[in-house]
Amino acid sequence: MRPLIGMPSCLDERGRWKAGRDYQYLDAAYAAALSEAGASAVVLPAQPDAEELVSRLDGLLLPGGDDLLPDRPYPPEVRFDPVPDRQLEFDRRLLAAAIQRDLPVLGICYGMQLLALHCGGRLDYDLATDRPAAGEHRLPEPSGRHALRLQPGSRLAGMLGDGEASVNSLHHQAVSEPGSATGVAWAPDRVVEALELPGARFALGVQWHPEKMDAEHRRRVFGGFVAACRD
Repeated sequence: MRPLIGMPSCLDERGRWKAGRDYQYLDAAYAAALSEAGASAVVLPAQPDAEELVSRLDGLLLPGGDDLLPDRPYPPEVRFDPVPDRQLEFDRRLLAAAIQRDLPVLGICYGMQLLALHCGGRLDYDLATDRPAAGEHRLPEPSGRHALRLQPGSRLAGMLGDGEASVNSLHHQAVSEPGSATGVAWAPDRVVEALELPGARFALGVQWHPEKMDAEHRRRVFGGFVAACRD
């Protein structure tokens, strides 16, 4: 039987899609990548019973999303597109329930940042402001790439191979401190690009978007995740 992977949707409650309506949406590439890897995906709209939902899943994928807001002012030219409070609360509860059950978790971009915060970590809320020496991390699609240095012996290195890789990059927020998680990949400017949670059955966060990468990369990342969900 194909493992069932839950994915919370993004919430638009500001009328970006149609005035006066709330919309739940998600890039279809996530479900396609999971299907390629042998799993069935189910989209989870924000709702009260997060813990009950998690109890029915074999794994949780936290996809990319909007911005997490800092607790201090930033320069006026820095624009944030905030995750709605209702969605953030739901996503946090899903993640906490999954970690408590030792359910496999894959966090992508915003999902990795949420994993870091769950582990007591901290964020750079705008790389250009917080780390002006960092390189550009909003690279053009579909061809923009930067190098990736992997931690030998990590689960991620076992999936992608030791040494270096090349990944896409679509973010302006990043993890500055991983908390109880462990950094396992870095960009050339030392921005953390992947996290793992020690002792967990499978809890991996990646800052890039593997669902937008080539078929072999998708097979390695989503295949490793789905294999853990199947086990």
